[in-house]
Amino acid sequence: METKILNSISSIDDLKKLNYDQLNILSDEIRKVMIETVSKNGGHLSSNLGVVELSIALHKVFDSPKDKIIWDVSHQIYTHKILTGRYKEFSSLRQEGGISGFSAPDENDNDIFYSGHASTSISQALGIATANALNNKNDYTIAVIGDGALTGGLAYEALNNAAHSGKGLIVILNDNKMSISENVGSMARYLAAIRTNPEYYKLKAHTESAINRIPLIGKQTSQAIYNVKKSIKNKLYKSTFFEDLGFRYLGPIDGHNIEQLCEALTAAKLIDIPVLLHINTVKGKGYNYAEMSPSEFHGISKFNMYNGEAQSGNDSFSDKFGEYLMDLAEKDKRICAITAAMALGTGLDEFSQKYKDRFFDVGIAEEHAVTFASGLAKGGMKPVVAIYSTFLQRGYDQLIHDIALQKSDAVIAIDRAGFVGEDGVTHQGIFDVPMINTIPNIQVYSPFTYKRLKFDLTNAINTSGPVAIRYPRGGEKDTLGYTPSENDFDLYQNGDDILLLSYGIEAVETIKAYDSLNEMNQSVSLLILNKIKPFDFAQITDLLKYKKIYFFEESEKNGSIGETMADYLAENRYKGIYKHIAIDNKFVPHAKTDRLREMFKLDADSIKKIILE
Repeated sequence: METKILNSISSIDDLKKLNYDQLNILSDEIRKVMIETVSKNGGHLSSNLGVVELSIALHKVFDSPKDKIIWDVSHQIYTHKILTGRYKEFSSLRQEGGISGFSAPDENDNDIFYSGHASTSISQALGIATANALNNKNDYTIAVIGDGALTGGLAYEALNNAAHSGKGLIVILNDNKMSISENVGSMARYLAAIRTNPEYYKLKAHTESAINRIPLIGKQTSQAIYNVKKSIKNKLYKSTFFEDLGFRYLGPIDGHNIEQLCEALTAAKLIDIPVLLHINTVKGKGYNYAEMSPSEFHGISKFNMYNGEAQSGNDSFSDKFGEYLMDLAEKDKRICAITAAMALGTGLDEFSQKYKDRFFDVGIAEEHAVTFASGLAKGGMKPVVAIYSTFLQRGYDQLIHDIALQKSDAVIAIDRAGFVGEDGVTHQGIFDVPMINTIPNIQVYSPFTYKRLKFDLTNAINTSGPVAIRYPRGGEKDTLGYTPSENDFDLYQNGDDILLLSYGIEAVETIKAYDSLNEMNQSVSLLILNKIKPFDFAQITDLLKYKKIYFFEESEKNGSIGETMADYLAENRYKGIYKHIAIDNKFVPHAKTDRLREMFKLDADSIKKIILE
């Protein structure tokens, strides 16, 4: 692959020397590198293809890291990484020891925050801009946020406060008319309406940039013209939402025209109040398969870059969850499904088509999704909220106040529970167990087979009060003939010396170790928890007889089920040895899930070694 211009860039200073023709060639080269790398490593493709020109323009106009560029979610940060000294490392994207697929300050000074959740960038940018003002610094702070992230309430809280700040804050609204799933709600319709009136806006950025270059009177003239235009415009059109909040609105701008972007960004630097620059982009730009199916190429595993076909995959827990829920919904008209902009990822795509009136995509608004479910339940429906474990963290207060306290008849389906692999530190699902373990009234199941998932989901639908079901990313694994029963636990008795405990997908590794140890004639028994909260350890009447108990848990240790077990043993004056192996007060990096289990001594070989030692 020829990357002549890209190979000539060793620093941002080299980029600034290029003319617009060269920058356009550079954008093509970056897209080729991106497509080739993601086809091998997996990653977020369509979102990154859509912001190549924007990323180039930002680094052409601003001086990063002195000027802070903050990428909301940061799943569109690949071009930024390539341009900030990581091109030679880019082939290691999302690989163990390689560069992260998201913003990572420990990796490079140009990455300002760790970021993997939506709607945070404006709040963070406002904080930096305010600190700059307090320290008499004239640096710029730029928040790049997608239209999908504007469905999150945090973005509006930040916009409301940002209007009171001064110069130096620029919000770039990357409007591609689609987040992960198609955008929903009033904001999507509002942005669509703005796009229907491009005649008013198309020369705005160019004119302001030209006027502001006039010595001495440029800024005053620009402001005067703006006030006159705003007065006239308000008689013809409604003022934009952003202007009503106190922003200077510029746009819409063609997000794939580097020259227009540079002019608009230069104009934004000269305005003394917060600026919102609205750009239009195409998700998946430059790669036909991604443009046609942006959702499928949002987060994708390895694929054939020549025909766009993903490597064939087996069924997943998400797929099975969606399938089972549709079967239940056919018989029970109360069942409703709720997702936060992740219909495809949570297996609800077919449900959304078959039961349109009972499917609700609330956008990137997990807090609202949970509280909305409590309202549906109060109204006599049976809501099922499907959210990734890492994103459910945002709904902690709502789980307490609006679900548990109200004893709502709601089901919380926690997808991607446990290790998620290459998406890394911001996405690992290791906090849902300690989080829900602290909340009264919620029952929690953690299946590791499809059969048990179906049973738990059916049971949850028919249970009064809130129930959570947590299940892993990917598909069912070989359990060596062990099939969980319909009981809360399964005990395999083979001696009184050692007891192994586990639940969820980690049970698969524990089962492997158990079988291997028994082949070595070790006196080892096995306890698998199917229901992890509440769990009455006293119902296993002879639990205290074991000389050594080992609990293996793919979760953050603090507040986990293993700690609940430790409390029970201490209260009952257990005389033996108890060892709890979990993630001990650490964030989990990006690597393949099997490798992560090795790192944290949760794989079968490590379990066996711990027992034998």
